[in-house]
Amino acid sequence: MKIVYMGTPDFAARPLRSLAEAGHEIVGVFTQPDRQKGRGKKFTFSEVKEAALEMGLDGCIYQPEKLREAENVEILKKLNPDVIVVAAYGQILSEEVLNIPKYGCINIHASLLPKYRGASPIEAAIMNGDEKTGVTIMYMAKGLDTGDMISSAEIEIADDDTTESLTEKLSQIGAQEIVKTLKSIEDGTNERIPQKEEDSSYCGKLDKEMGRLDFTKDSREIERLVRALYPWPCVYTEIDGKGLKIISAGVSEVQDEEAALSAEPGTVINVTKKNFTVKCGNGALTILKLQPEGKKVMDCSAFLNGYKVSVGDKLG
Repeated sequence: MKIVYMGTPDFAARPLRSLAEAGHEIVGVFTQPDRQKGRGKKFTFSEVKEAALEMGLDGCIYQPEKLREAENVEILKKLNPDVIVVAAYGQILSEEVLNIPKYGCINIHASLLPKYRGASPIEAAIMNGDEKTGVTIMYMAKGLDTGDMISSAEIEIADDDTTESLTEKLSQIGAQEIVKTLKSIEDGTNERIPQKEEDSSYCGKLDKEMGRLDFTKDSREIERLVRALYPWPCVYTEIDGKGLKIISAGVSEVQDEEAALSAEPGTVINVTKKNFTVKCGNGALTILKLQPEGKKVMDCSAFLNGYKVSVGDKLG
């Protein structure tokens, strides 16, 4: 098939490579414009652009700010793709764009639809303590992730999965499923499975404020949040007025000590050479890996070597 591919983050890079390896012709790669990142405000490429450049697709990379503008729609029409494949592109496709390709627009979505429609399905699955998730290949329609499903594949969520590790796993599955799906579309064996609206749920875009740590919550809920918001925006708090990102943490039981039981949430209730533990609304959280303001990510033991943390200290 002649394919126009639309995607931006690392989740979308592997499926692009797999489609080319399967013998499909990539006639266009649409990805978000280069953005300024970091303290130096250097322009960086999206992971999909990086992959396209490595594949020698320099001449067919497009980075429109707004895909729906007439000039970009005309580019798509001239490319005349058999199918448009979308994976976490970051822009809404207009009805005019949806109607361009012969076989329609196919989306690689990182959840078991209709659960977790929207922008952050991987994070939502971890935050909510789901035991499994997966990838759904679906036809795109005017609604947000509401189109008919073609196929899906599920995996278990490991107890230590972060959004980073789970994204990598789901990207591999998505790469396999989209190749199989296009083959089924070519030979006419593909299915169209309507979604059950009554089972649907929605998850919006992440924002930095979601990472602000509230120690009054249950320690298990906080531990899942730490994993869900890594690598961005990360869970963060303050110690002695300085920012502190929590990169990895474990759930601990509060010991039956009077001082620990009477401590307010956010209070340090135990310190060892390797880590320290903070009281939560229910249970406690042991900090395993963190990033002090202006510093690199480090094990908690390294942090404690250079920073004095004592029982009774308050975070937040």
